[in-house]
Amino acid sequence: MVPYINRDISWLSFNYRVLQEAKDQSVPLFERLKFLAIYSSNLDEFFRVRVANHRNLLRAGKKTRKELSFEPEENLVQILNVVNTQQEEFSRIFNKEIVPDLRKYGISLIRRKKMTEDQIEFVESYFDEYMLPFVQPVLLKGKKIKPFLNNAALYLALEMVDQDSGKTNYAIVKIPSDHLSRFIELPRSRKNRRDIIMLDDIVRHSIDLIFPGYDIIDSYSIKLTRDAELYIDDEFSGDLMYKIKQSLNKRNVGPASRLVYDREMPYKFLKFLMEVFDLEKYDLLPEGRYHNNSDFFKFPHYGMDHHEDIPLPPLPIEPLEKATSIFDKIEEQDWLIHVPYHSYESVIKFFEDAAIDPDVTHIKIIQYRVARVSRIMNAIMRAVQNGKQVSAFIEVKARFDEEANLIWGERLEKAGVSVNYSMPGLKVHSKTALIRKIVDGVPKFYVYLSTGNFHEGTAKIYSDIGLFTSDPRLTSEATRVLSYLETKKLPTKPFEHLLVGQFNLKDSLLDLIKQEIKNKEDGKPAEIILKMNSIEETKMIESLYEASQKGVKVKMIIRGICSLVPGIKGISDNIEAISIVDRFLEHARIFIFHNNGDRKIYLSSADWMSRNLHRRVETVFPIYDENIKKIIMDLINLQLNDNVKSRIIDYKSHNAYKKTGNDLALKSQIETYYYIKRKTERLIDDSDIEVITDNQKSN
Repeated sequence: MVPYINRDISWLSFNYRVLQEAKDQSVPLFERLKFLAIYSSNLDEFFRVRVANHRNLLRAGKKTRKELSFEPEENLVQILNVVNTQQEEFSRIFNKEIVPDLRKYGISLIRRKKMTEDQIEFVESYFDEYMLPFVQPVLLKGKKIKPFLNNAALYLALEMVDQDSGKTNYAIVKIPSDHLSRFIELPRSRKNRRDIIMLDDIVRHSIDLIFPGYDIIDSYSIKLTRDAELYIDDEFSGDLMYKIKQSLNKRNVGPASRLVYDREMPYKFLKFLMEVFDLEKYDLLPEGRYHNNSDFFKFPHYGMDHHEDIPLPPLPIEPLEKATSIFDKIEEQDWLIHVPYHSYESVIKFFEDAAIDPDVTHIKIIQYRVARVSRIMNAIMRAVQNGKQVSAFIEVKARFDEEANLIWGERLEKAGVSVNYSMPGLKVHSKTALIRKIVDGVPKFYVYLSTGNFHEGTAKIYSDIGLFTSDPRLTSEATRVLSYLETKKLPTKPFEHLLVGQFNLKDSLLDLIKQEIKNKEDGKPAEIILKMNSIEETKMIESLYEASQKGVKVKMIIRGICSLVPGIKGISDNIEAISIVDRFLEHARIFIFHNNGDRKIYLSSADWMSRNLHRRVETVFPIYDENIKKIIMDLINLQLNDNVKSRIIDYKSHNAYKKTGNDLALKSQIETYYYIKRKTERLIDDSDIEVITDNQKSN
């Protein structure tokens, strides 16, 4: 049997790498809190999508599941075991490390029983004035009363005794964190110290006021997350837009995918809640005292910048950003942009210049995720007013961005943009934009191809690479991709340069691997370097195993899911895999094939997942400029030599930090920033732009 790590277990291993950042003492304190928030947010989405899917398969019964290659029950047991272990560590990190460190720097998280008299008076007044209308108390009566728990809302489950009858009763009240800040500053108990209480504990303190006539025995926090999948990816007929809108209305009332509860809750109470809310053992996940820890994104910093990451202001590409026309600069040469190290202004300028350039006739763009406030979208709407023909393909099946994309689609249509929406059975994940301009009576084309979305927000925190080019080899094929999305008519010519999902993507990648194998067999040097978010597709993994067995060295940088197992004797001895988790989210996909010294380098919108290679329209684009090739190799080598934030991927998910023989601590994201800064300063200072000079030398 081919060694293969279950994708969900591998994903949990990735999320543990996020948790590692929260306990890394070298990470600034507020950034560690942020990583607790990221871990929690990631896990919520995982349960709402992946675990919900397993639960639905389990509910479907054995007859429905007989075609599956796995047993959902076994997967669920394994998932819950891993998550339970991680949650215990999460609680330990928060209570034993983060809370004491906050106290050390003058911020105390106060429990309700530790409040001073002034603080008690403040809390009771705050509850009466701001919280009372929102707490929604409900007395539970077994199956007779079944209150609906809102998705991801926080509740306190109460155990009480009736003062008259002496009988035990149960109730729930809502913690209104959807209306109020989760973190409330109290009157100071000491000078030079800030006391903060969590909203949960204000409710705990005040529940006597809500249930007069009852003695409160104890309270335990709970949270229910619901199935968020729309189940529309395989719709091949009917009004897809209507189905998406209808499904969005149901997302927050879907079946339960997880009840998170305080692990201190007595089993008798937990069993009662299971009966009330129709839950089974696979729906349960114990956590600590507090849930919805993604709220730590909003933890107050009080201007204590020294407990945050050192700022790395985005570096301008001045030859592009200050150009009278960005298109003239793209005519001269290809340009690489690497966000968030580079400023995103050049991408925005690409569209803003197109909107006002009298010689531009067409603008085309693919949008997978759109910022809620977007200068790019404003530019293409302004372009319509200026007489340009503007078309946008909007993927409305981008998970959790469906509603935002629908809203943008309607705005663009009202502005006169020709909008095309999702294709049934496929997601369009390509990151491509094209400008057509008339130059001296001749049409010229300019494209921007990227590994990431046209999203001004994520460009500040996602590490992505893009390419501006007017190379006809790439512009002509990008035009064919965009025309296919507009007309739904298959291109008449094969793609020779771009690797495009639904056409030549998977076969071309397999051929590139086979070529490295052949080169090795012929006694030539052979090497494959792959950087991506995830790899799970079995055929691609088998091909890499074959390459390893033939002696091809394979180096991999995988941020998330890695179902491939490196380092197995006789199977994957020649494969090394690392993962880098740091302040920026590694999102770029880079595929490098040695090709007997004439390296083939590709940037990609696609991971090596079944969904990317089989059910999406993706673009993988080659780098032809030799100087840009060198830059990409330099960037990759910085990551391969990271000995601070690099973890080793292995079968047992140890996530051990990679050590190198280098005595100097090398943190690849910081090294990348200063590498690009040095390049950028030379672009500004040199009278002859460095990239042009290098190209001239190579010519």
